[in-house]
Amino acid sequence: MYTPAHFAARPDAIQNLLAGSGAANLVTMTHQGLLATLLPFTFNPAVGAHGALQAHMARNNPQWQNTPAGEALAIIQGPDDYISPSWYASKAEHGRVVPTWNYSTVHVYGELVVHDDAGWLARHVRQLTGLHESGREQPWAVDDAPEKFIAGQLRAIVGVELVVTRIDAKEKLSQNRSAADAEGVADGLRTLGREASAAAVERVRS
Repeated sequence: MYTPAHFAARPDAIQNLLAGSGAANLVTMTHQGLLATLLPFTFNPAVGAHGALQAHMARNNPQWQNTPAGEALAIIQGPDDYISPSWYASKAEHGRVVPTWNYSTVHVYGELVVHDDAGWLARHVRQLTGLHESGREQPWAVDDAPEKFIAGQLRAIVGVELVVTRIDAKEKLSQNRSAADAEGVADGLRTLGREASAAAVERVRS
């Protein structure tokens, strides 16, 4: 990934994207060519030297069945937004401004491990569910469903674990603009209800 030095993500930003509840596009070279699947994941820092992304996919998905040993890639996206030149203070000064796009992304490379045992899958789906249900007024738990039903659901999926070998991360959040321009971007994003994106612009300048 092309990453100019001023757009390189800081370690804390990388950890936030890894640990935050979300999904990643898992990309692998298979016997059928490149395949990708969007998968919700959890990050387990205790696996390997750099942690692992843990997810699951449908057993009928050909991606896991046709991916040989080798490097795989997971692409995690943070907030991304169109940036209007009208938000820049410098537009009124000289007019030499153009639109752009702000974004945060992490490219996670590693070895893909397939888990086809009920114990691993049961632990994984409980952890994933707990992550997304926490904080809800009436959180749902896996054990709220009948045991036989859950057993059947687990038989229909396989676990996929990307054991991390290296990470490339980039945050393009108006770091190359003046403080006044960046402030205008944050204000403009907030008018659109994009609070997370506005806060990210302010965070990289702190």
